[in-house]
This record gives sequence, structure tokens and C-alpha cells, in this order.
Amino acid sequence: MGLFGRKKKINSRGVRGEDLAVKYLETHGYRILDRNYTTDIGEVDIFATDEKTLVTVEVKSRLSLEYGTPAEAVGHEKVKKISQVTAQYIKQFRLFGVPVRFDVVEVYLSDRTVNHIQNAFYGYLNY
Repeated sequence: MGLFGRKKKINSRGVRGEDLAVKYLETHGYRILDRNYTTDIGEVDIFATDEKTLVTVEVKSRLSLEYGTPAEAVGHEKVKKISQVTAQYIKQFRLFGVPVRFDVVEVYLSDRTVNHIQNAFYGYLNY
């Protein structure tokens, strides 16, 4: 399999993980506001709300724990980008003063298990 085939497989895996994350969030009372919100800085997988809080969700999918847990893949640079994109989202939709929470949803594709980590990290919001 060449490089292009690998990239497509990874993207397909990511989409399956995001679809499972959305279903999980919806069944747990969240309303999905946006998926794959992209700016020149980066992308946020899911913006959702529990009607009180804007929830920024990073979805990480894995077939195994060979390279660690999915949440461990959310490093400092990723947190910084997610924070910056969230600030742009807040400005665009004028959500000033709305509480914001940063969650990670781990999706284990082998058995379709979902682990929702609320307040997984604190962002660097300065809007």
C-alpha cells in the first residue's frame, strides 16, 4: 500500500471515529453545533453544547493501545491550536461570556467503545 492509500485509510478511520463520537454525544444529551470546523489555524472536530456550555471536542480514534491511549496523542501544540480555533469560533458566532469546556472523546474502533473525558485540558482562550 502506498502513501496515498495509507492517508485515505487514516482519514476513513478518523471519520468512523467522529461518527461514533457524535452518536455518543447525542445520546448523552449534547447538541452538535459543528463538525470539522476549519480555519487558517487548524480544525476542531466537534463543537457541541449541553445548552449551558460550549463544548470543544477533540476526537481520537485507535485500533489498539500499541501507541498509547488516544488522549495521550493530544499534546501541547494540538491544545494550543484547538484553543485558537475555539477563540475564532466564539468570535464568529458571538458567544462571548458562554462557558467553554475542552473534552476529548477516545474511540476504540476494535470494539466501538467510547470514552468521554470531560475537561480533558484547559485552553488558552484570550478573546
